Parts: sequence; C-alpha cells; structure tokens
Amino acid sequence: MFIATRKHYMARNRIDARTHPVPPFDISRRDLIVGGGAMVAAFGLPMPLLADQPSPASTPAPHGDSQGENLMNVITTTDGTRIYFKDWGTGQPVVFSHGWPLTADAWDSQMLFLGEKGYRVIAHDRRGHGRSSQSWNGNEMDTYADDLAKLIETLDLKNATLVGHSTGGGEVARYIGRHGSSKRVSKAVLIASVPPLMLKTKNNPGGLPISVFDQIRASVVADRSQFFKDLSLPFYGYNRSGAKTSQGVRDSFWLQGMQASIKGAYDCIKAFSETDQTEDLKKFDVPTLILQGDDDQIVPLADSGLLQSKLIRDATLKVYPGAPHGLCTTHADQVNADLLTFIKS
Repeated sequence: MFIATRKHYMARNRIDARTHPVPPFDISRRDLIVGGGAMVAAFGLPMPLLADQPSPASTPAPHGDSQGENLMNVITTTDGTRIYFKDWGTGQPVVFSHGWPLTADAWDSQMLFLGEKGYRVIAHDRRGHGRSSQSWNGNEMDTYADDLAKLIETLDLKNATLVGHSTGGGEVARYIGRHGSSKRVSKAVLIASVPPLMLKTKNNPGGLPISVFDQIRASVVADRSQFFKDLSLPFYGYNRSGAKTSQGVRDSFWLQGMQASIKGAYDCIKAFSETDQTEDLKKFDVPTLILQGDDDQIVPLADSGLLQSKLIRDATLKVYPGAPHGLCTTHADQVNADLLTFIKS
C-alpha cells in the first residue's frame, strides 16, 4: 500500500522542486567493505570480510531559514532518478557523501557542528539509498559521481569542501577524477574511505578475493536485516573488549540500512569493492585531509588511508589510535574539530 501510494503521489507531482517543493512521503531517518580477522568472529565466515524514463532536471527548494521545514529537497538526474538532500545554513559550502548502507543522516553530528560554525552544510542520500529513488540502474561509482556533480551544479556551489566516508570517499574520488575540481571544489576530505581498490587483482595482490564479496552479497540477499544488525558491531568497534555499546547507534545504523532498496544495496557491493580508483586519486589537485582509525575492521588502514596518502598530492594523513570504521559517530568531537581546522586553514 505504501509503495503504491508513493508511486501515485510522485506521478502526480513531477514538478520543479524549487518552486513546488515536494512534501516528504517516507520516514525520516545507511558501508561495508569487510576486512580484518575480527570479522571472522563477528560473522562466523570462513575468511575475513573486507577490512561500504528521462524527465527534465528539477532544482532544489530555495535556500533560506525555512529550509527543512515540511519540505523535501530533491534534484532529478538525467535518467529521472530523484536525489534527496539536506541543505542547511549559509556560508562556505561543505558537501558530505555517506557510506554503505547509510544515508545523509549519518552526517548529523558533523552537519550540526559545522552549520553552527557558519558553514552551509549539504548531504544527499545516494541513489538506491534512504529517501532517494530506488533506481534499478546506475548503482555504480560513475553514476554516483555524476549524481554528486548534478547536485553541486544545480546548487551552483563554489569553493566547496567535499567530505566522503567509506563508499562516500570513493564517490568523492570518482567525482574529482571524472569531473575535476575546477572552481567548485577547493578541498577534499576522505574518512575511512575505500579507494584505491579493495578487490585482490594482479595489480593489487593485497586485496581480498572475490569470494569475500560474494559472501557479503549472499548475506544481503538471505537476510539483510540481520546482516545489518550484526555489521553494526564491528562497524563501530562495539565488538572490542571494554567498548561502551550504544544500542541507539546500532538501531540507527539498521534503520538507515533498511531504507535502501535491496537492488541498490546489492549493486553497491560491487561498486565499493571492484572499482579501481588509483587514477582518480592521482588526479586530486586540491588540499586533501585523510582521517582514519588504526582499528578499522571494515576498511583496513594499510589498504586505504596509507595508500591514499601516497597517491594524492598535497595530502595530510591523520590516524586516530584505536578508532573504528564509524569514527564520525564514535569520535565525533575529534572528527568535527579536525574538519573545522582543515576547512579554515
């Protein structure tokens, strides 16, 4: 009934979102790259999981103080996919790209903090995730980057800082590799991000075999609800001895994950695991901050942040001792402070 009602509503409301904002029809409020020996214990797997019809483009609701009040901001991409986004505050823009299987809500702490510091903060739900369209096609890194470009161009952002976590870091890297920085992007931040490549190949012998990702896909198909519940433990480091577990954080992770379509969640596994972004990282031409914990059980530091710092010119790597993959939540105060310092520098 909900799906039928949603489709009926959208069919009657193919309008410019700038002049006719669409009211929300979904509940408000989803990155796995498996890796590390701890994942064996977490999931009982035989090997460690990786240690995340065309219509005219619409434009967003006018930016202002009433933003977010009973409105749903959306843009429409060239293939008709509707991308939901939040757009708060004024000032220099900071654009956030979330990880798998999350939504823009994963950035709440950073958006509130930076918004209160005088920045314009923007975050979107990736296609197939959250409140955006559950598209059948386009669930791969090129289109993710093109969707981000469409958002940046539609909002006419300039001098923006792009911030990506996990799969979102791959999205940011592919955006720069595919679209360049031009005058729109002045800085970039990669947080526990998936590039350059997670899959084991001839040129990447340190990666994990395809069977690992096949197992993740099988888990998503068999019972993604339980899989997301289990995944939240190593994601936030709650499986570590002495860790203070937040059931609320785990519930939020599950809820965001379950908002994604199973097609979007399934396809994204290939996107975050098999997309080689080595050349994307070499094309970075803006100051870049790399943040990652040395206890990241999802995207291992040695296979991501350390390699990024060698491939990106003018990059600064900061490692958080003992921090997990979901450090934007568990170490929010430290991440927020580092973001502010970097953006202001």
